[in-house]
Amino acid sequence: MPKLGMEPIRRDALIKAAIIELGQVGSLDVTVSRIAKRAGMSSALAHHYFGSKEQMFLAAMRHVLSVYGAEVRGALSVAETPQARVKALVHVSFTGSNFRRDVVAAWLNFYVMAQRSPEAERLLRIYQARLRSNLRHALRPLAGARAASLADGAAAMIDGVYLHEALGSGEPNGKRAVAQVMGWLDAALVAQE
Repeated sequence: MPKLGMEPIRRDALIKAAIIELGQVGSLDVTVSRIAKRAGMSSALAHHYFGSKEQMFLAAMRHVLSVYGAEVRGALSVAETPQARVKALVHVSFTGSNFRRDVVAAWLNFYVMAQRSPEAERLLRIYQARLRSNLRHALRPLAGARAASLADGAAAMIDGVYLHEALGSGEPNGKRAVAQVMGWLDAALVAQE
């Protein structure tokens, strides 16, 4: 008979193991058995909790998005100026919890998964819409009518840095990534004046 309260602990362990395995394998070809082994349980138990490998990967991305969303809310709550809001949004995209090798690999695979999975596509659209909305809101006082196009550009820059890092080796450099995106945004804002 299972212990009461173990399911959330085991699900969390499987989600974290899935993210780590995606980072090591670098593709969706990772097996449920390998993920379950890393989490210290059987593949049958992993299937019991998630039903399929796709559902496990979706749960892993929901976890990544949840961590990201909490950090965004926290950073925006202390940002007092439009410039601080923009920098907070860019910075959160590249914090240690969001911009590490295994999470970067998870994002890259999430984009691939979204091309064939309606549920993954929906999650991706929600993330993209929120990012662009937050950027537009922060940029509107700084750029006026150009806020929407600058928000789209900044979001594309963030995605591009993730893609670049996915193809690289070593640990991603969050400070350099923030400097790249903010450098582009600062130049775009100056160009409008």
